[in-house]
Amino acid sequence: MRAVIQRVSQAAVTVDGEVVAAIDRGFLVLLGITHSDTPAQAEWLARKIVGLRLFEDAQGLTNLGLEDVGGALLVVSQFTLYADAAKGRRPSFIAAAPPGQAEPLVERFVAAARAAGARVATGVFRAHMQVALVNDGPVTLILEH
Repeated sequence: MRAVIQRVSQAAVTVDGEVVAAIDRGFLVLLGITHSDTPAQAEWLARKIVGLRLFEDAQGLTNLGLEDVGGALLVVSQFTLYADAAKGRRPSFIAAAPPGQAEPLVERFVAAARAAGARVATGVFRAHMQVALVNDGPVTLILEH
């Protein structure tokens, strides 16, 4: 399981011209699932991300988490995080889990993040989405589990 986490001042997902999810301050999480991922990994990664301290305190140190700043998560499933472009010019996506396996794990991730106390908005699984964000910092992390 692979996640790209971006600290944002705002982020939104649009599908077919309609905004389906939006947050202000928080984390945009692009979430990729591979064949060997498990529900336990989804839960661990969700708790890890919810607990990250990536917001600055009064001294300018990254000591504050989502709860401290009233932040939220915007979770967007993104199978292209498992693209392999080592050969040729067209990436292979064979390492990405098929939709029937990936969708329940994305849902488990979202449920675990909510259980950990986060407000969570989501994109639409398998939809063509436009994701808009203002990366604050910029701060971007990649986590795998």
